[in-house]
This record gives sequence, structure tokens and C-alpha cells, in this order.
Amino acid sequence: MRITSTSCICPVLVCLCFVQRCYGAAHHGSIKVTRNQTKHIEGETEVHHRPKRGWVWNQFFVLEEHMGPDPQYVGKLHSNSDKGDGSVKYILTGEGAGTIFIIDDTTGDIHSTKSLDREQKTHYVLHAQAIDRRTNKPLEPESEFIIKVQDINDNAPKFTDGPYIVTVPEMSEMGTSVLQVTATDADDPTYGNSARVVYSILQGQPYFSVDPKTGVIRTALHNMDREAREHYSVVIQAKDMAGQVGGLSGSTTVNITLTDVNDNPPRFPQKHYQLYVPESAQVGSAVGKIKANDADTGSNADMKYTIINGDGAGVFSISTDKETREGILSLKKPLNYEKKKSYTLNIEGANTHLDFRFSHLGPFKDVTMLKVIVGDVDEPPLFTMPSYVMEVYENAKIGTPVGTVTAHDPDAANSLVRYFIDHNTEEDRYFTIDASTGTIKTAKIFDREETPWYNITVAASEIDNPELVSHVPVGVRILDVNDNPPELARDYDVVVCENSKPGQVIQTIAATDKDNSANGARFHFSLDEGLSLNPNFTLRNNEDNTASILTRRRRYSRTTQDTYYLPVLISDGGVPPLSSSSTLTIRVCACERDGRVRTCHAEAFLSSAGLSTGALIAILLCIVILLAIVVLFITLRRSKKEPLIISEEDVRENVVTYDDEGGGEEDTEAFDITALRNPSAAEELKYRRDVRPEVKPLSRHHPSSSLDSIDVQEFLNQRLAEADLDPSVPPYDSLQTYAYEGHRSEAGSISSLDSATTHSDQDYNYLGDWGPEFKKLAELYGEIEPERTT
Repeated sequence: MRITSTSCICPVLVCLCFVQRCYGAAHHGSIKVTRNQTKHIEGETEVHHRPKRGWVWNQFFVLEEHMGPDPQYVGKLHSNSDKGDGSVKYILTGEGAGTIFIIDDTTGDIHSTKSLDREQKTHYVLHAQAIDRRTNKPLEPESEFIIKVQDINDNAPKFTDGPYIVTVPEMSEMGTSVLQVTATDADDPTYGNSARVVYSILQGQPYFSVDPKTGVIRTALHNMDREAREHYSVVIQAKDMAGQVGGLSGSTTVNITLTDVNDNPPRFPQKHYQLYVPESAQVGSAVGKIKANDADTGSNADMKYTIINGDGAGVFSISTDKETREGILSLKKPLNYEKKKSYTLNIEGANTHLDFRFSHLGPFKDVTMLKVIVGDVDEPPLFTMPSYVMEVYENAKIGTPVGTVTAHDPDAANSLVRYFIDHNTEEDRYFTIDASTGTIKTAKIFDREETPWYNITVAASEIDNPELVSHVPVGVRILDVNDNPPELARDYDVVVCENSKPGQVIQTIAATDKDNSANGARFHFSLDEGLSLNPNFTLRNNEDNTASILTRRRRYSRTTQDTYYLPVLISDGGVPPLSSSSTLTIRVCACERDGRVRTCHAEAFLSSAGLSTGALIAILLCIVILLAIVVLFITLRRSKKEPLIISEEDVRENVVTYDDEGGGEEDTEAFDITALRNPSAAEELKYRRDVRPEVKPLSRHHPSSSLDSIDVQEFLNQRLAEADLDPSVPPYDSLQTYAYEGHRSEAGSISSLDSATTHSDQDYNYLGDWGPEFKKLAELYGEIEPERTT
């Protein structure tokens, strides 16, 4: 098969023997030949043939951006089997087949129906095959070929990063690199000059230049000054086709700013300045401003102001305002128009950040002269001293001069001055001042021990202008006079032991004085000389403002005298000296061998027992509590009463308590007392407690044999057995009491219990002779005797 391409300059024909696949070479005009065997037809045996002419292959090219009315002719496919009778049918498949590329199935001509863009797709891969139109059997194997889109210059260069903003220092050398710009072209760089870009400058000359190949922008002038021009707009063009006529181009803008360097020294606009400052200006206040101009910016314009010389260097100071770059002139000392009316200052302004590359443009400092004119103002009076300290003695009379303050008018008029005290505090009312002379006097009597110091404020004003007032503090110290006698430092409790020895120190005393040390620091102690010599105690002055009390004899006795009184005379060293007398009370106490006090008067007895006050209180409290418990117990016993009714079955002996006194020993009707004395009688007499028994007269004589035969142990055993066998007793244990005294003695009973049943020969008449205290008793026993007789 032969293929013809209109885009090829020299068509090349190549014969292939039964080639199954043929490929176009990678480059135009190259040929790749592959030898292979044909496939056997189905149903026939494989037969080897001599190679014969097959496909003729080449790359097809089609121009991009075709704008013609007819489809663009690409090339022609032709098979050796095609005899021109239309029996061969050509089929085209692959990328764009049927849509972009169409083929005449009879002639094999290929056309492009659309305008192609190489920048979107550079080539298309298609497959071609020749078949028998009648049998639809392939005459040749299917082969693959490529249609390449041939580039034309249809894309202009573009700057993808523009516009650009860049800076370069001013005063840079010529040829300093500023920026490199790059333009891209979408056309094929391997075909022609469509993508070959060159750079040129359209705007920005003669300040900048651009390299046509690399796009590097450089400075084109020496010493470009930012202060002359700061911003530049440079337009760079990129053109393809190597810059030839007809090439496409694109442009971008580069904004270049010159950055500042310190190439301009500061300059004062004037060489001489004049400043007016009133003499009333306060020290530390700002009185004026001055500024040197610097064409630079930022830190390159920073400067420092200094006063380099002049007669006002010690009166004024200057500092720099970092924001405004101004020099602030301040006052260091007060101004006085009357002493000096003007000052001259030489002020220097210098850059703080220097660039030594431009030192030849210096010096980077400037000097100007400032003349300060001091203005005269009416000032208040001026005191000769900033403060005064005066002294006056206490107890001084009212009107005593304390001191004098002096003030004068500092102005040239020298007006008269009037003095007065500001009575703002209570202390100011203790003094007066002479309005003309300024002499301060006392207005009250002072006591240094009460207030040793006073602070007052004295004011002075001009008579012609009372509104101008100045003040000065005055301190008044109250001086001490010896007006307070010394006294004992405290109340001393002096104790002397009974076993003291002669010359023994029993107490050391000290004294105090309200006056200061000049009038009372030295004290002298002595005994009162007006009294006779004390035989018991003496006093020794220790010469250190203390004194010792000493004993003069060996022993002291509390029983003889328990308290002594010792008058002590104390004098100070003031002028004139003052003295006072104090009496010491000395108690006599019993002491241990080591000197510890064992007992002094009444309180010593408690201390000797080793009991403190708290212990005594605790003991007394316990005693009171015990007494309260006893009283409460007795009260409860008295208030508790047993029932008087006893059941008939209760045959146990009981003790019955009655609160009534009865009629005495002869009252035998309430209870038979013999039942308590004689168990045998108690056995026979069992009465109810709630019924008064009718006691029958008992025989005065009982057989002694029956009483003697009763044994206490047998009696108790009998009662115990009865209690155990009695079913009516309570199930719990009970206490049974029997008032049995046992057998009678040989001497008989001395009790009066049986006086009701026995006769007595006792004569009670002698009770009447005992006096009125026994009258009632004599009457009672006197009545008994007649009854017996009867």
C-alpha cells in the first residue's frame, strides 16, 4: 500500500513483504521496516510465499488552526491489492477517526474536518486496514500510524508572575541587578522560532535596562537618588520568533522603589535662633523645641541633639523626641532675670546611624546657635533659707521671742514684705509673728514632756501685690528645763528573810526622770538625813543610777515585827537639782536556805502546804458538792414513805417507821414494844398495821426460864425455814429484820423500853432541884410516881 502525504516535501515509497504491522518513525522521513510471515488462511495449509509489496508508511502532518472552508487534506492510504476497480475498502479507526479525521473508503484519502490546536493535543494515534469490499476479509493486516499536529505561531509569550514590585537601594552602582523576569510561550519550542522569546524594555529608560535573553533587569545609571525620585514604573516586553517582524509579544510592569540609605546629613534651617523664657519657668519643664531637617527616612534620619558649649549649658538641657525627631529644651536651674537676662547655647544635631560608604558626603551633623532671652516677671518674696529650725525653753513666758525669718522681693522694685502664719493646724496657734520684722514669739506656755517639737508654716507676701505669696516651713524645738523630780522606776516589793545576815543586798532600786538626759540622767540615792540612823537597813548608792538596800543586823522575826518602812531620798543632776522622797515597804518572810521565800504572813501557810489557789478552790468545790449530795439523800429518805397496809397473808416481820413522837415510853397502846424484845411474844402477837391493836395488859412477871431457853440461832433458823416454805412470800429474795437483843445479862437491862411493864424504884424528885432548865423533865417524871402509887 502506498501512502501519500501532502505535507511531506519528498514522498518516500517503501515496499514491505507481508508486513503485519508498520510504524512511522519518530522523525520526519525515517522508515522502520519489519519482516514477517503472512497468516495462513483458515482451512488451508500454511504456505510460504516470496515477499511482495505491502504498505508504504510515513508520518502524517496536519497544520493547526486551519481556517479554510474545505476539510484539510492530510494524506492518502493505498494498498498494492488495490487495482483501482473499487474492490478494496479502506477503514480508519483510532483517536478522532470519524469525527476529526475521515477517510474515503475507496480512494484512501484522509481529511481533517476540524481546526486543531497543538497546544491542546500534539498528535493522534490511528489504525488503518484494507479489506475486500465483497468478502469483508482483510487484505492487509491492521496497521497503526500517527498524525502529528504541526505547530504554527499562534501563542504570544506571557508573564505569569506579573506585575512585579521590587526595591533597590538608592545610590547603587550601575548594572546592579534588580529582578529577573521570565515569559513563557505555549508554542512548540522544537519547531521553528515560535517559542523563542527575546526581552526588551518599553518604558523605564534610561534608568534601567533588561537582558534580551535572560530577562534580568539592571540599573542603567550611577547614583540614583531616592530624594530626587523614589518610584519607577518599568514596562518589559517579551516577543517570540526571536524578535522578528510578525512575532507575537506580551508585556508586564515592574514597579521599582528606591530604598533609603543615609546619604544626607542633617541641616538646621537657620544658623541662629532666639527663644524667650520667663524667669518664672519651673525647673524640669520644657521651654522650647528645635529641629534639624534630614532628607533621609526611617533610622537613617534618627539624630541626637546636644549642647556642645555656651554659657547656658549648666542651666538648660536638651533631649530628643524619637517620634518627631525634635530637640526638647528643658530648664535645669531656676532663672533669675535680675541676675542674668540672656543665655547663648550652641546646639548640635547629629545622625545616630552612619553608613561609612557615604562618609564622603558628610559630616553628618550640623550646629546652630540658640539665644535664650529671660523674661522679667513679678515674683513672690524669696526667703533667705529654704527652711528654719528654732529653739525655745519650756515654761517660757508668753511673748518670748523664738526666732526671726527673713524674705525679700527678688524683683528690681524690691517691694516691702509682710509676714504671717497660716493657722491651718493647732500647732500654728501656739506662735505669733511680727508682720514687719518676721520675729516669731510664743503664744502659750510649752511643756516639753508633753510636746517636744512644733511645725509651723510662715508665709510672706509683697505689700504691693498680696496675691504673690511664698511659704517656708519652720520647726520649733522645745528645750528642756529641770522641772520634774526623779522618782522610783516602779513599785518595789522588798522582802527580807528572817535568817538574813548583816550587809546582805535584799533589793536593787532604780529611778526615772521625765526630763531629758541633760537634766536627769544622773541620780543620787540616800536615806533621809532628818531621821535618826536606821538600825535595821542601810542604802548604798551604786553610782550607775541605781542603789542597793542592805541589811544591818543578823536576824529578823515576823512575830516581833513583820513590816519595815524605809524612806529613800532621790535627787537628779539638773540645774537646779530636784529631789523626791519615796518610802519602801520591807516585809519579813521565812525563807529556805537558798533564799527562796517560804512564808510571808497569812498567805504563807497555804503556800507551805504546797497548794495553789486553784487547788484550794477545787477542794472547796468538792466539799460543797459532797454536802449537796448528803442533803439530797437525806431529803429523799424523808420524802420516801412505805404503804401502811399489809396483806393478811404477809406474815413477815416488818419495821414500821412513824414520824410522830408518840406519848413517850408509857404510850404502849400504839405498839407492843415487847414484841421487839421478846421473840416468843412476837410469835403470839401478829396485828395488822392498818388497825390499831387493842393491847391487853401483860403480866408484869414472865417466867425467866422461857426467856432464857430461846436461842437466837434457833430462832433465825426457824424463821428462815418458814420463809422458804411459805408460798405467799415474793419469789425474789427479801430482807427480814428482827430487833432481838439476845439473852438478858445478869445485871439486867439498862434500857427504858421495859419501863412500861416493870416497876422502877428510881426517885426523880431531885430533878426539881436542878433549876428551871429541868422543870419540864421534873414534871414528867414527877407525874409518873403518883400513877405508880395509885
